[in-house]
Amino acid sequence: MRIERFRECLGADAARLRVAITAAPTAPVPTCPGWTVTDLADHVTQVYRHKTEVIRTGAFPAELSRSPGAGVLDRFDAEFAALAAELTARDADETVPTWYPPDQTVGFWARRMAHETVIHRVDGELAAGLPRAPIPADLAVDGVDEVLVRFLEHGSRHWPDDFGDALAGLDGRTVRVATTAGGSWRVHLAPDGVTVATDPADITATGAGGAGITATGGAGITATDAGGADADATVSGDPVDVLLWLWRRGGADGLRTTGDPALIAVLHDLMSKPTL
Repeated sequence: MRIERFRECLGADAARLRVAITAAPTAPVPTCPGWTVTDLADHVTQVYRHKTEVIRTGAFPAELSRSPGAGVLDRFDAEFAALAAELTARDADETVPTWYPPDQTVGFWARRMAHETVIHRVDGELAAGLPRAPIPADLAVDGVDEVLVRFLEHGSRHWPDDFGDALAGLDGRTVRVATTAGGSWRVHLAPDGVTVATDPADITATGAGGAGITATGGAGITATDAGGADADATVSGDPVDVLLWLWRRGGADGLRTTGDPALIAVLHDLMSKPTL
């Protein structure tokens, strides 16, 4: 996916999240325990504000003030507009700092904000009792790649404390995650961290700012290695179901699984550790 597509998806999902904020500002958010929809909106607003500052200044802010504005919608609208303006004004490959060393570009943040927003607008729709708007297949497939590679793999290897004792019990087995729209990942679960590799048949080319599925998984595992052995369990389905299942926002009813169900449960439990 190119940066233009990420900006398009970001705008559409921010608008849908805004509808949920308007519909039920005080409703509890079941997928974000302890939050109301207003809390959810304030969180996303501050995330937008932070990323705008990173892109604008080329540095992570030491402190970040609360977004000004008379109400939650005013703040949300203002910070989304500022973020959208920065993403539109810059090239995808322009260098800016990120928390993922292999990708220090504006394109990283366009991708990250698109996925941040689609998951949180699902949270808002659930809280407000609204029908879940469709999630485009291309965004969902890319989101599966992002959460597995950049949150689960990178997070487990660079911030293992965030996973508590969950890594210690891993035994080196592999779960294959796949979607019906393309994309297949071998997720190797080991005590020293998770490794994710893309199956060679599912490699896709990316343009500038695409940062999607690539030929090499993190931690040095190549696509050839990824397809070399059968997995101990598999999880597959429509890309939206797979994405929501990984982010623990539902989706399980639409999945197909094979192999050891306990191993699949281990992967799903690990996915409770990364946070948006």
